[in-house]
Amino acid sequence: MIDFSKHAGFDLSVRTRAEKRFQWTGRLAILLSLAFLGWMMVTIIWGAIGATQSVQIAVSVDLSRVDGQAIENTRFGSIVKTGLRSQFPEVSKRADKKKLYNLVSPEGGFELARQVQKNPDLLGETALIWLTASDDLSQYYRGQMDVDLPEDQRQVSDLEIAWITDLADRGQIRTKANWGFFTNGDSREPEIAGILAALVGSALSLAVCFALSFPIGIAAATYLEEFAPLNRISDIVEVNINNLAAVPSIVFGLLGLSIFLGYFGLPRSSPLVGGMVLSLMTLPTIIIASRASLKSVPPSIKEAALALGATPVQAVFHHVFPVALPGMLTGAIIGMARALGDTAPLLMIGMVAFIVDIPKSILEPATALPVQIFLWADSPERAFSEKTSAAILALLFFLVAMNLVAILLRRKLEQRF
Repeated sequence: MIDFSKHAGFDLSVRTRAEKRFQWTGRLAILLSLAFLGWMMVTIIWGAIGATQSVQIAVSVDLSRVDGQAIENTRFGSIVKTGLRSQFPEVSKRADKKKLYNLVSPEGGFELARQVQKNPDLLGETALIWLTASDDLSQYYRGQMDVDLPEDQRQVSDLEIAWITDLADRGQIRTKANWGFFTNGDSREPEIAGILAALVGSALSLAVCFALSFPIGIAAATYLEEFAPLNRISDIVEVNINNLAAVPSIVFGLLGLSIFLGYFGLPRSSPLVGGMVLSLMTLPTIIIASRASLKSVPPSIKEAALALGATPVQAVFHHVFPVALPGMLTGAIIGMARALGDTAPLLMIGMVAFIVDIPKSILEPATALPVQIFLWADSPERAFSEKTSAAILALLFFLVAMNLVAILLRRKLEQRF
């Protein structure tokens, strides 16, 4: 008998060591990927901490002269400025007054108006009202500003630091949870900017996208896989669908710009157009995944149905389709996830516009969460950098929640059929 283990090509120890090296290479690759993912998530979470906090200062405002019947015509911004001057009467120079007013967010007047409308009992008296601090004050108070730099290289001057210290000693500065990040729309002032308008815009666009792409994609995949004749036309259609799945998303944005906006005249920057463009982009992915799911169904199921007298349509829709539906939902998950995070096609149809109001229908102007992140990331203010990180986390949570619902629905269908 020949002992093959003595030959170099059959040395089992060499093969075992090679196999172990390959296994450890794979493990190291996984660990390296997890390390990069963990580093990215820690960086994003650390950067988003500032967006979860809001700094407020208490301003003594005189509301004794405000007419309760003409609140809409009252200049609450001037009342806030008068209150600041009353707390620091030594400020007399015009430049110093401007710095003093900058302690409060430019939206402070609107905040005061909302508080008065919510609590009319404040009228006729002098009250201490908590208002959102400016971005510069917030950065300084949270320790995110280097005070050792020369004064001309800081966004907060020594005089403003003295005022902030005085307010802190009086107990007129506080930090609270920034719920406005989830309840406000976009703003040019980072301290009050929120994601609600972008979140609603994304939800409406995805609803339109799903309502169009899922039934059309499922119907197209079912016809091509089960009913279409095998000829040259079917081959051309299949090749084009595979090619469209690899087309850059900005091409679909150009298509929506020229057809939906230019030809049909649909409302610009609306979730309706955004959802239609995203549905064009996701259709090839859903069709390809649905066809693969239909192919994975054992042929014996359809053959048994036909043998028992079912028509081809009944055999497909009553027996093959229910078994393939969970896999079709997987394709829909992939397509919708791509649509949720894509920005380029939405930029082409105008959803990059500055939208403050929360859209109430698919025809009103709106923006989307990825576009909001893009706009904030391009802003020079440090607070917008924090908002960007927080919006990224919100986008990831939205994506995970959407996928979780789809996975639960898929498992329910698998148990049913």
